[in-house]
Amino acid sequence: MSTTPVIGVLALQGDVREHLIALATADAVARPVRRPEELAEVDGLVIPGGESTTISKLAELFGLMEPLRARVRAGMPVYGTCAGMILLADKILDPRSGQESLGGIDMIVRRNAFGRQNESFEAAVHVRGVEGAPVEGVFIRAPWVESVGAAVEVLAEHEGHIVAVRQGDALATSFHPELTGDHRLHGLFVDMVRAKGAAGSL
Repeated sequence: MSTTPVIGVLALQGDVREHLIALATADAVARPVRRPEELAEVDGLVIPGGESTTISKLAELFGLMEPLRARVRAGMPVYGTCAGMILLADKILDPRSGQESLGGIDMIVRRNAFGRQNESFEAAVHVRGVEGAPVEGVFIRAPWVESVGAAVEVLAEHEGHIVAVRQGDALATSFHPELTGDHRLHGLFVDMVRAKGAAGSL
């Protein structure tokens, strides 16, 4: 891999454009991913917010679900925001009918835990590994993490609930950093992808 990683954004639903801009600002080559052959060409992937059930059903429809699972199992760096966090959970509390997850992070996630759309809010969140001022978290029908396994590092909490985690090359946040103009979390993920590529080239 070159020093500039190629990072895809799963472009089935959600804030795809905003994530592409944030990744490009963080010195990555950013590409939308809708098909298995596009997935095969990226070094890492962002799974954006949206509606997690819809995203999982569209991924099945586009033939992406199994290739996604295979890449995540093989250690491809992946970052899920909001609905993306739900898709990366090994277990979802009260999943909707037909909802599937990719897995990848040993956590149990509660959907819409912070309330409905009209209860959306912003809050300053201290995220481990992100230097400087707190990250401004935008919470929109956001999940939270009920519990994590021993291999999962908790990066942030809000009001006693886990809202950011990392397990190996998988990162997830309950909130939407792509909506704030603060690209430090995307920068953290780009660094993860770059480090993975450097390790793979040894």
